[in-house]
Amino acid sequence: MFKARSTVLLVIDVQGKLASLMHERDRVVKNIQVTIQAAQILDIPILWTEQVPEKIGETIPEIASHLHYLKPLKKTAFSCCKDEGFLAALKKLKRQHVVVVGIETHVCVYQTVADLLELKYEVQVVADAVSSRTEQNKKYGLKRMEQIGAGITCTEMIACELLEKAEGPNFKEVLKLIK
Repeated sequence: MFKARSTVLLVIDVQGKLASLMHERDRVVKNIQVTIQAAQILDIPILWTEQVPEKIGETIPEIASHLHYLKPLKKTAFSCCKDEGFLAALKKLKRQHVVVVGIETHVCVYQTVADLLELKYEVQVVADAVSSRTEQNKKYGLKRMEQIGAGITCTEMIACELLEKAEGPNFKEVLKLIK
C-alpha cells in the first residue's frame, strides 16, 4: 500500500481543447481535482506536465487553479520520463510511489507509466481520473498498464489508502472531497 510520505502525484497533460474531448470529461476533471486536493491536504508533492502547450493549449482552468503555486513541466515526448526536467524533479523528491492522473490514458499516461515501472517506481493509475477521447482507448490503456505491473485504483480508494485511518483533521477534510 502507498503511504503519503513516500508518494508523489503526477498530473499529466489536462490541456486545451483536447481535455474537452475526453470520454466522461466532467467526471474525470472532478476526480482529478479531488485527487489534487487530497494530495495537498496530505502534503504529497505534485508534478504537473503539459504536452507542447503552444500547440495543444495550457492546462484547463479547473485544474490549473488548484496548482497555481506550481509551474507545469513542459514536454514534447509522450512519456514524461523522456524529459530530463521531469526526471530531475521526480528524482529530487526521493519518493518511490507515483499516483498518476491525466490524459490520454492510452498515449501519454500509458507511456509514462511504462517508463516509471522500468525505472523501478511503483505506480497506481487512478482509473476514474484518467481518460481518452474514446472509452475503448481508455479501456485498452488501463488494461495494458495493469498487464505491465501498474496498480489500477480509483479516487476514493487511493485517498483512503493514503489517509491510512479514519480520524483526525486530514480525514475530515478528505472526506468532504470524496462524499
